[in-house]
Amino acid sequence: MAEYSTIIVKEETPLAVITLNRPEARNALNMRMVTELVDALNGIEKKDTIRCVVITGNDRAFSAGADIKEMESMSPIDMVKTGHFFPLWDKVGHYPKPVIAALSGYVLGGGLELAMSCDIIVAAEGTKLGQPEINIGVMPGGGGTQRLTRAVGKYKAMEMILTGGMIPAEQAHALGLVNRVVPQEAYLEEAKRIALEIASKGPIALRLAKEAVLKAEELPLSEGLEFERKSFYLLFSSEDKKEGMKAFTEKRKPEFRGA
Repeated sequence: MAEYSTIIVKEETPLAVITLNRPEARNALNMRMVTELVDALNGIEKKDTIRCVVITGNDRAFSAGADIKEMESMSPIDMVKTGHFFPLWDKVGHYPKPVIAALSGYVLGGGLELAMSCDIIVAAEGTKLGQPEINIGVMPGGGGTQRLTRAVGKYKAMEMILTGGMIPAEQAHALGLVNRVVPQEAYLEEAKRIALEIASKGPIALRLAKEAVLKAEELPLSEGLEFERKSFYLLFSSEDKKEGMKAFTEKRKPEFRGA
């Protein structure tokens, strides 16, 4: 496992837990962290033994957003040349394995955009979520205007983005932005519990099911249904399908191998 300066990667087979580790900056995202996250995710993707990923921060902050000190001197050409944070949004948003965000403290700006790129979100009580970019003369640029609107609807997204205000995790849960809210001391363990449950399923079925759900946000219903149907048929060629159905009839737990 590579050594990183802004993240901590721990393999807890069949899970991998990635912890954002810039506590002095409330886990603000900078280019080094983006590069290290993408590298870590690329490495995990190649490991068949890792079937689910959890991304977390610390109790005080998942991430308070982008590192403004770094961004302040960047020009439009710098943004184009580096892609800024886009490589991370693209990697997490299209990751073949399920990714769970475990949130606590502040989840703001790019931090919320990172969380929204994940597949499932668990938050601690008292967590604060928001897109405050408008307060410094810019706007969300990592999916905030798009993913937030899809999650909470036009009107609430407009309010959050145009005022830069924060909402508590409990309200985020009511709006459908967060899957569940748990006591502060339990948020990471709850994310791991969900990840372990997911990791017990067939890896190929997980991958195709995740792709189908993501297509639901992009395709018209008729095309989405066609994608789903073809993916369903494809799974009938897998050894995991045979094992899963055989285990069901034999009343035992299946042993999926990702084949």
